[in-house]
Amino acid sequence: MHIKNNQRTGPFGEEVVANYLTASKAEIIDRNWRVREGEIDIVALLSTGIFSFVEVKTRTSTAFGHPLEAITREKARRMQRLALAWLATHGCFGCEYQIDVAAVLIALDGTHTIDYRSDIS
Repeated sequence: MHIKNNQRTGPFGEEVVANYLTASKAEIIDRNWRVREGEIDIVALLSTGIFSFVEVKTRTSTAFGHPLEAITREKARRMQRLALAWLATHGCFGCEYQIDVAAVLIALDGTHTIDYRSDIS
């Protein structure tokens, strides 16, 4: 699959990461959850009972740096606030959670790699 269009690149990466998580026995609880402050790409309940809030960055090249370089300190802080908002909204305030990031790199031939980092906080 050759992906160039940015409107397809992001959703493709999110789907790849969702499949990666479900293969790891996680349950996808929510996707693209939005509030005024921002969006959480994926909310998963890990097999350990911990909620995982995942930011997915997908790129077709590293010309502008590795996808994980797009996760700035401010972006990580925003993810923390969004995770707490999701937990409060869903009656889970006080539940154990972590912030994860995933980088999906798509090669010209359509193959892809995932770099998944757990609990970046």
